[in-house]
Amino acid sequence: MHEDLKQALEVLRNGGIILYPTDTIWGVGCDATNADAVKRIYELKQRADSKSMLVLLDNTAKLGGYVNDIPEVAYDMAELTTKPLTIIYDDAKNLASNLLAEDGSVGIRITEETFSQQLCARFKKPIVSTSANISGEPSPQNFREVSDAVKEGVDYIVNFRQEETKNPAPSSIIKLARDGQVTIIRE
Repeated sequence: MHEDLKQALEVLRNGGIILYPTDTIWGVGCDATNADAVKRIYELKQRADSKSMLVLLDNTAKLGGYVNDIPEVAYDMAELTTKPLTIIYDDAKNLASNLLAEDGSVGIRITEETFSQQLCARFKKPIVSTSANISGEPSPQNFREVSDAVKEGVDYIVNFRQEETKNPAPSSIIKLARDGQVTIIRE
């Protein structure tokens, strides 16, 4: 895993995109603050850039660097969840503008999976995490299901966890308004 972290970090720092394991399914990722790298993911996925993508962070202490107003309940939710949870926050900041939804919001998930958590911690910035598929195609449940088009379109493919065949559940998604109002998007 150490060599994978080293290689992935180098690619991210140079504006590249990676294929990597997350706390849910395999993802395509890049530096969430680099608009050119984000654009490359939209192009690879053949996805309209009006459809926002989520980002991963390694701990809740970093949320304040990327969201202006964080309702207190967000910290409780992140701490108490029993499965991966993506929270959509209003008023994102310090992220690539083409990553955000039209209303300026962003989905952020605090990852607890070993590789993605260490990658985020060492990179010291949020990392885009979007399903490793072409838009409109089914999301791959494991590495073997990732299409050749996606594999050929990234700059680095992480070796860690490629042999796993389990089908992980997607994250729950909620929208959390500034006033703390919660809207469930996906359970």
